Amino acid sequence: MAGHSKWANIQHRKGRQDEKRGKIWTKLIKEITVAAKLGGGDVATNPRLRLAIDKAKDANMPNDNVQRAIARGTGSLEGVNYEEIRYEGYGVNGAAIIVDCLTDNRTRTVAEVRHAFAKNGGNMGAEGSVAFMFKHCGQMLFAPGTNEDQLMEVALEAGADDVISHDDGSLEVLTPVPDFSRVQDAIAKAGLKAELATVTMRPENETVLEGDQAESMQKLLDALENLDDVQEVFTNASL
Repeated sequence: MAGHSKWANIQHRKGRQDEKRGKIWTKLIKEITVAAKLGGGDVATNPRLRLAIDKAKDANMPNDNVQRAIARGTGSLEGVNYEEIRYEGYGVNGAAIIVDCLTDNRTRTVAEVRHAFAKNGGNMGAEGSVAFMFKHCGQMLFAPGTNEDQLMEVALEAGADDVISHDDGSLEVLTPVPDFSRVQDAIAKAGLKAELATVTMRPENETVLEGDQAESMQKLLDALENLDDVQEVFTNASL
């Protein structure tokens, strides 16, 4: 979209999340545990677990913590049973928000999420109210200056859906979720490094917010991300 920077927006979001590193470890341990429980403890056959472990490494989590979380997930260590829940809602100026949670107490979680929305100028919607505005996909973002021809050739050959060139010079690779790891490996083997690599809910269209609206929206996103049971917050707002 004209007038805003995909690269700056992603870096801003990543920076805000890095400030919450203590909470990130807790969230990653939950994700590793659930991934191991659902798909087993072998990263070669469990892409969700591999992605969670990659994120744990990026967050400098000690390997002992990772292995304990896997052990809890596979049942060789006793642990808490977590349930996956998704909430949907609206923020400032109708911007769409998806909130993915892992919880051992659904009643507590929905109350906290509803309170965060209400207190910060948003409101919760019904299931499916905004999810259709997003695409579940693998996403990799590359810094301005990355060799576009090389990236496009490698990514598309490995099974990527699309390589998008943004006005700010950054490049974005989108993949089907099952092919994410294969495309990521092929790109890394070609010597290209993604600044962001994740499986995400990517908005089909963005709502640009500026000034007071952007500030209010950021407060709402922060309030949601700070909740212990919240794993990921996705929005179509570009701040």
